[in-house]
Parts: sequence; C-alpha cells; structure tokens
Amino acid sequence: MHCPHCASTTTKEQAQKTTLGYRTFRCSACKHLFNERTGTPFNFLEYPTDVVLLVVLWRLRYKLSLRDLAEMFLERGLVFSYEMVRAWEARFAPLIAEQLRVKRHGQAGRSWYVDETYIKVHGKWCYLYRAIDADGYLVDSLLSEKRDMDAAKRFFKHALAVVGHAPERVTTDRHTSYPRAVREILGNQVQHRTNKYLNNRLEQDHRGVKQRYYPMHGFGSFNSAARFCSAFDELRNYLRPRSAVGESATLSEQRRAFLQRLAALKVLIQAA
Repeated sequence: MHCPHCASTTTKEQAQKTTLGYRTFRCSACKHLFNERTGTPFNFLEYPTDVVLLVVLWRLRYKLSLRDLAEMFLERGLVFSYEMVRAWEARFAPLIAEQLRVKRHGQAGRSWYVDETYIKVHGKWCYLYRAIDADGYLVDSLLSEKRDMDAAKRFFKHALAVVGHAPERVTTDRHTSYPRAVREILGNQVQHRTNKYLNNRLEQDHRGVKQRYYPMHGFGSFNSAARFCSAFDELRNYLRPRSAVGESATLSEQRRAFLQRLAALKVLIQAA
C-alpha cells in the first residue's frame, strides 16, 4: 500500500488494527503510521465507511427524514443523532455527485430537453433547471434563485462543462430567456425548438425530485437545497433500471442491475 504522506511503496502492515477494524501500516521511508482510510475523505470518522455511505445513499434515494435514518440504524446497534446524518449528507453528498458527474462525462445524447421546476427554500420559491436527453438520461441540473437570462446562461454553461459537448437540438418552453441563452452559449448551429408538448417527457421526469422533496417540507437554506438536488439527480440517474425510454426489464434484472451499480458506486466513492 502506498504511503499517503510521501507516496512511498515501502510500507509494512502492522499487527494491530484500528478500533473499527481497519488495517494499519508503517512507512519505512517517512516512518509515519497510517491506516486504510488515511488520506481519504472518510478519515477520522467514528463509524465504518460502508455505514456512512449507506446512510447518505438512503437519505438521497428514499423518502426518509434525518430522524428516520438515525432510528433505523439503532436495530444494527449503531447510535448516532439526526444531526450526524445531516453532517454526513453535507460532507459526502457533493462527493457522490461529483464522482457520478465525472463518470458520465461525454455520455449524454445530442438532443436535450430543458425545463425548470419549483423548489421551496426557506419559504421562498426557487427554480431547479433540469435537462435530459432523448433516452431520458440526465444532462444536468442546477438550482437558481431567479428565472431569468443570467440563470439560463449559467445553466447551459454548467451543462456544457458537465457533458463535454454541445447538443444538436434543444427543446424548451416559450420562456423569453431561452432563445438568446441557447444562441450565445451553445451556438447558432444548435436547433432550438419551443413547444411545451415536446417537453412532456421532462415534465414527467420532474416527478422524481418533486416526490422526494415534498416530504421534506422545503429546505432551510439555498446551499443545502442545491447540494441535495444535485446529488439526488445524479444518484437517480445512475441507478435508473432502464437504459432507454420504453425499454423493458424484468424485476430480477432490475434488482441485479441495482445491486451491481450500488456496489460499483461504493468502490468508486471510497477510492475518491
């Protein structure tokens, strides 16, 4: 194992382990003592990495409150407060979102469907800009306090950075900010369609984040809302059971794919 302090490969495993059961090592070059989690985002956690990841993933994936999660893990003998769940979400949800965003770089299709939906933050309505491609895969999502030209431009710039290429066609509603934003950020060569009926697939896709958000009765701050919505969309897109709109998959195939992707995600995050 490489030393996280000097990157030396001359390390030796020690007999003792940490209180959580992680192996320890000593570097022959710099003499530092370290364990398997040293140098990772999970260092110094008082709970096993897989437990913390599971808590954050369940928080994003299912309609569970902070207190629900703290209570559910009592059965496994793990005692932590709902505030600890909040802290883990704040710390690791952005890491999950970033790793999944990097993983899908360049994979979005060339036809984008763009729209925004409402999210209540601290008693005020904000706008969650979202885009999917023709197969229903996520292009990008971005929370904004306003619905104007600057917000539309910011969303398209962010989407370009995430996806890595401009689309051939963009479908939006008739909001006046979109034509100029598409032209200035994506280019004149991009075909821009404005028809609310063509955007029905995205209107239906909004239900995912809306259904997850309703039980929470809104967000307390803009930063927490932006963090949660981004991570939720990335995880939902990664775990979707079908690879294309209208594709059929048996329940056993869906469950097998879910478990495989979940295992791969845990490996990806722990290696970050």
